[in-house]
Amino acid sequence: MWGYVFRRLLRLPLVLLAVSFVTFTLGHYGPGDPVEVLMGQKFNQEVADRIRRERGLDRPFHEQYISYIGGVLQGDFGESYKFQGQPVLDLVLPKAAVSAQLGLAVILISTVVAIPLGLVAAIKQGTWVDPSVVIVTLFFMSVPAFITMPFFVIVFVRTLHVLPTTGWGGMLAPQIVMPALVMSLGAIGSLTRLMRASTMEVIGQDFVRTARSKGLLERVVLFRHVARNALIPIITVIGLSLATLVEGAFIVETFFGIPGIGAFAVDSFFSRDYPVIMALVLMIAASYVVFNLLVDLVYPLLDPRIRLR
Repeated sequence: MWGYVFRRLLRLPLVLLAVSFVTFTLGHYGPGDPVEVLMGQKFNQEVADRIRRERGLDRPFHEQYISYIGGVLQGDFGESYKFQGQPVLDLVLPKAAVSAQLGLAVILISTVVAIPLGLVAAIKQGTWVDPSVVIVTLFFMSVPAFITMPFFVIVFVRTLHVLPTTGWGGMLAPQIVMPALVMSLGAIGSLTRLMRASTMEVIGQDFVRTARSKGLLERVVLFRHVARNALIPIITVIGLSLATLVEGAFIVETFFGIPGIGAFAVDSFFSRDYPVIMALVLMIAASYVVFNLLVDLVYPLLDPRIRLR
């Protein structure tokens, strides 16, 4: 197993190098000039040329890219174009940590609710429980966040007076409840349906019939054989969700006044703040590689027939 992990981790620098090259190329040759965006209506050609010289933007493409990679290898992602004098990591990491906490809460809520719901719906196939669960989950998936957010505010804030409206106090603060619930509704719907479909597929397998023919208790068959194998696609989805924790949610974070990475990332794209964009892209790419590896390591624990090579 350790050899497999070592080989997978060896690919990480290659993936990040390829991602950084593509992103850097798009930023360099794409439309829009970050200096012009930065100066706005106060644009002056002489000042713009001086800024380009100071930031090395007047150098050839390959020199800029090599210089950037050299800085990244030393932990220096450069300075923000928009927030002059501010290192990129000092801007990105605190906001990414906030979005990661919110995303983790969403994953925990959706997983705890969706897995039992999907399992029950599959077991109760042919009864009123199964279509009821499907209808409810489809409803949750179809309602957009900008509809549920005002509804939650009306119910929990203006009517019941049990939750604060906006702000951020950390993962254990009451301010996280409403945004986490809003973001988890769609995830609950999709994970429930996936768990239901996976469970129904596993129930019809030969090893389940063999386990029942041996006289095992039904709860043992369900939890040790059915649910364990049905979780494999769920683990895949959860792993991909963990990889996107640092992305944030623009609409939800903006509505509830959460200082996450969502609104900051969108603003960075519109202002052509390429150092910030590069850092965000590299962070997301690295998290995808790492969490995909962790998911692969979990597979053999759920199904011993899976071998890592």
